[in-house]
Amino acid sequence: MVRLSDRSFDILRAEIQKSSGSDPASKLQQSLALKRLEKLRLQSGEPVTAAEIRETLIDIYPNFDEQILQAAEKANRPPGPLSVLQWIPVAIAGAAGVAAVIWVLNLPYPMIRRPVSKTLPVVLLPSFISMDHNYREAISLVEQADQLVNNATSRADFELGTQKVQAAQKHLDRLPVWFLGYYPERYCTLFGCSWQFTLDEFEAARKAIGRMEATLFQQQNAQTQLSDVETALNTAKQQYQQATNLTEKQQAIAAWQSAIDQLVEIPPATLASEMAQPKLTAAMRDFEQVVGSAKGSLQTATTMDAAKAFAMQAAVASQNPPHSAAQWEQVQRLWDMAIARLEQVEADAPDYLQVQQKLAEYEVNRGIVVTRLEAEQEALQTLNRAKEAIANWQELVRVQEDSLDWGRVSGDLRKIITQLEQVPAGTTASAEAQELLKFARDKNKQLQGF
Repeated sequence: MVRLSDRSFDILRAEIQKSSGSDPASKLQQSLALKRLEKLRLQSGEPVTAAEIRETLIDIYPNFDEQILQAAEKANRPPGPLSVLQWIPVAIAGAAGVAAVIWVLNLPYPMIRRPVSKTLPVVLLPSFISMDHNYREAISLVEQADQLVNNATSRADFELGTQKVQAAQKHLDRLPVWFLGYYPERYCTLFGCSWQFTLDEFEAARKAIGRMEATLFQQQNAQTQLSDVETALNTAKQQYQQATNLTEKQQAIAAWQSAIDQLVEIPPATLASEMAQPKLTAAMRDFEQVVGSAKGSLQTATTMDAAKAFAMQAAVASQNPPHSAAQWEQVQRLWDMAIARLEQVEADAPDYLQVQQKLAEYEVNRGIVVTRLEAEQEALQTLNRAKEAIANWQELVRVQEDSLDWGRVSGDLRKIITQLEQVPAGTTASAEAQELLKFARDKNKQLQGF
């Protein structure tokens, strides 16, 4: 005779499906509950009672409908006289003295339990019930933890799996392993156990918990590593965006590359590794774009530094004027070389606008130098013409001293004065021109006195 009839199974299954949700956790609970009921359908023995069904499902559905349990029991076994065992807890609870004795006899000591288990095994019922409860809880939690840990799809699965593993470990710790071999079959004879409470099964559960603890440790470490790498990656990106000079950008790029390397080093057989793959792809794509931009920025910065070097020499060479035309030509060549380097920067290069601003500044400076050079050259030419005119004037006065044409002499002198007045200030010819101008004006005054 099967322990759970088809009709009773259908009643229980309908209620389980009705009370279960559609989320993954609810489906997992439903699967575990139906799996346990299927085991009862395959076993032979006394029909299960409502209490046994409740005990079977209580860890999964603690608030299972009592009416459904009673209906399932009724469908599974016709009503009959109560079993004697149903009155045993009442009789035991009726006498405090008996309860104390039973408590002592249920202590986990072989010298007490061995003779009792041979002569009066029913007295050991409380400890066997405790063992049964802890066993069921441990096995159920191990099954749930196995699903959550070994088939995890998110960090939440690991967090819940950790809770299940810890709870399972507590129930396993409450099982008196050392006396599993002392007639646990007596309890099963009385209550029709559906489990084989053996040391091998206990050890298998222990090993499963140990493996899951190791897996959780590795997975949690990998998740922590992934979280740290994500923080480092975001920090490096932010540092690059906020960098104000090339050195800071290079430091940010180095930190970015280091974070990507750490992302690659996440253990491959972990959920964190799967989660890291799309992040790695995105990080590599962004990094390649940034490195390309940084390379262009480096080239632009190098070009600007070279241009600034020539500009600095030009600025130094133009200090403390006046200068000769040759020196102004040298200054102009320096500005030309600085400008030529800035003109090499393409329109699509990074910092192109900044380059153009600097180029405009250099063009203005070069224009000033060109103006100064032209002024110097014109001043020298004017001075030379004036000096030649003075020499001719002096020769004229010497040769024609007795028969001078004073009108012509005075007119030539005024022309010389006009030429000298045209020599601009701030040139190398200015000082000499001023001396010659004073000479010409003095001579002109003397002529006016005649």
